[in-house]
Amino acid sequence: MRRSLLGVAVGFAVATMGMKPALADEFTVADIEVEGLQRVSAGTVFSAFPVNIGEQVDESELADAIRSLFKTGLFTDIKASRDEGVLIISVRERPSISSIDIEGNKNIETDMLMDALAKAGLQEGQVFRRATLERLELEILRSYIAQGRYNARVNATADELPRNRVAINLKINEGSVAAIQHINIVGNHDFSEEQLLNLFELKTSDWWNSITNSDKYAREKLSGDLESLRSFYLDRGYLDFSVESSQVSISPDKQKVFIAIAINEGPQYTVSDVKLRGDLIVGEDELRKLIPIQKGDVISRAKMTAISEALSFRLGKEGYAFANVNAVPEPGDDNTASVTFYVEPGKRAYVRRVNFDGNVSTRDDVLRQEMTQMEGGVASSDRIEYSKTQLERLGFFKTVNVDTVPVPGTDDQVDVNYSVEEQPTGSLSASVGFSQSSGVILGANVSENNFFGSGKRVSFGVNVSNAVKSANVSYLDPYYTVDGVSRGFSLFARKTDYQQQDISSYLLDEYGGKVTFGYPTDSITRLNFGFGVTRSNLKQGLYTSKQVQDFIAKEGDSFDNFFLSGSWNRSTLNRGVLPTDGYSQSISLNVAVPGSDLTFYKLSHKTNFYFPLTDNHHWIFRARSDIGYGDGYAGRSQMPFYEHFYAGGFGSVRGYKSNSLGLRAENSEFDYSSPDPFGGNLLTEGSLELITPTPFAGDSRSMRTSVFIDGGQVFDTDRGFDPALGDIRLSAGVSFQWITAVGPLAFSLAKPLNDKPGDDTQLFQFSLGQTF
Repeated sequence: MRRSLLGVAVGFAVATMGMKPALADEFTVADIEVEGLQRVSAGTVFSAFPVNIGEQVDESELADAIRSLFKTGLFTDIKASRDEGVLIISVRERPSISSIDIEGNKNIETDMLMDALAKAGLQEGQVFRRATLERLELEILRSYIAQGRYNARVNATADELPRNRVAINLKINEGSVAAIQHINIVGNHDFSEEQLLNLFELKTSDWWNSITNSDKYAREKLSGDLESLRSFYLDRGYLDFSVESSQVSISPDKQKVFIAIAINEGPQYTVSDVKLRGDLIVGEDELRKLIPIQKGDVISRAKMTAISEALSFRLGKEGYAFANVNAVPEPGDDNTASVTFYVEPGKRAYVRRVNFDGNVSTRDDVLRQEMTQMEGGVASSDRIEYSKTQLERLGFFKTVNVDTVPVPGTDDQVDVNYSVEEQPTGSLSASVGFSQSSGVILGANVSENNFFGSGKRVSFGVNVSNAVKSANVSYLDPYYTVDGVSRGFSLFARKTDYQQQDISSYLLDEYGGKVTFGYPTDSITRLNFGFGVTRSNLKQGLYTSKQVQDFIAKEGDSFDNFFLSGSWNRSTLNRGVLPTDGYSQSISLNVAVPGSDLTFYKLSHKTNFYFPLTDNHHWIFRARSDIGYGDGYAGRSQMPFYEHFYAGGFGSVRGYKSNSLGLRAENSEFDYSSPDPFGGNLLTEGSLELITPTPFAGDSRSMRTSVFIDGGQVFDTDRGFDPALGDIRLSAGVSFQWITAVGPLAFSLAKPLNDKPGDDTQLFQFSLGQTF
């Protein structure tokens, strides 16, 4: 006969089922049976039920065992009874979740809500707990309130289904974001409320702020605005500034928000003295050069923080990787404060290991050859950072991060860990594009800048347009020697129809090769030297100019020339594409040496400067120049015409047709067309640009809008067209560049400022390329 031992529901109540209050006595468990299981396995019950067959239990021990089983959260009701020596456990399982449906959410994505439900234990197939659902309902509502949606509503229901299942329905009415009607600042005396409110991201409601949503209240935005307010005062010497209170009031209809902020400005402090305290590993005179504040200056928290970082970095150069510098202002009674920089260098640290992570394809030795921080050496902060910069300049990695980690068990050793994320360094591509100067452009290129992870560069390309047909192959080993000397080889073949480029009518076929060596002189400067051989074949076009005919008659139409080249390059640009800071300069000389059919030289100098005008690099000033000169020597009075410089168009003087500037060629007999551009042996170009944020594009690394002034001209001193300021052509306009997913796009609208009769002007110019 079955006896009721213990009935446990939510409150673990004892049920006797009408039997004698039995079983205060112990009994031996001969067997255990579980009734009521549907989804939960018997093994799960036995593992959570701390009573085994053969044990003696009494009612108290049995109650404790049932409590342990109840803590699994799998059951809503548990009862125990026995039939002779058999312990019978009757359970009622919690329902399982059959489905979850969410309706009405727009501002919080469904996936985010589903993730939140899953983290709370509510997902299809899991056990359903109503208390968890109610708690999550409140959390979702709080999320909407934090967005300023005070009239949001969240209604969660659980509909019972057959086989002990439930369907959860989450219905959301997000409501609308309450608009800020007024922001009131109390306690300001030295600055107007308008000045302070301009610091805020939150704005009062008007037609524009409604469009930009800046009048929509959010608690996080208010916290950020209060911090901006605090920083504003502390950076201007108000050391006692404090936000006394901030109150947010909501209208009865929960559509309007009123914000009141009470502040205490306190007095403005100036510097009375600057002190250095602590263990000054570096001489005090040298450290004071890094402290650009003096007596009488207004105290600025931002400036003190920057000085502390500069001092720490200077100590890091000496190997004190964990140096700590704190700036402490000590206010006096006369609204002045003494600023003390406390220096704690700690122990000098040495590098135990330099480790690399994330370089799956690139070999470790390729990364190590870029290191200026050596293992076993003093841990120098600038060497560690410069090594990071060197890795970034390789172009093999999307991101490069470095961590300096103390070695466990030591106080003077660190490991330097570089973590990289590789990006594709090779390409197998076909291309199609169009430019106004060359027409349709077709091409195929194979290149690998990190050949088999060795850091070597190999490329092959073929390009065809209306004007140019070319093929080339090249190889470069950037570390031909351990000192960073590079060696490269290249071969090329090119056929050019210059009439198609709006230049004097002639055809030029060239074939050649070149060997180059590069030598680094410092971290940002490089010298390059090369030797090359070129064979050039000239052909007259349909209406070849008099100058071309005379040259061919005098010099012939086939030339073998041997070139020596040298260049000096220096660059601190922060990016390879669309840079925003730094500069680059280069001087190059290419000489056809004696023994060549034609002896001449070409010298060029290029500069490119970028000056960010704002800390976020949204506004940038750019200055560019390009100067080139060529001439003959060793009995030759001029350079060959097919080596001329040209000016006009993109990358030159916008607003003038590509290659159109300079003295024109002389038409041959019976040619009554307009004379063609002929270029010259002296190039002068320059440009000033103000790079601005692109409207509605945000901070994009792939877009650039600018306002520019271009100037330039190409002179021909051999024909008497000598440099003169009045001959320089100028233009002004706007330009847009976009590195799109289908290729680079660029266009400009430019107005020539001093064009003269005979100039080919072009208001709109563009270039489009596509890679597939």
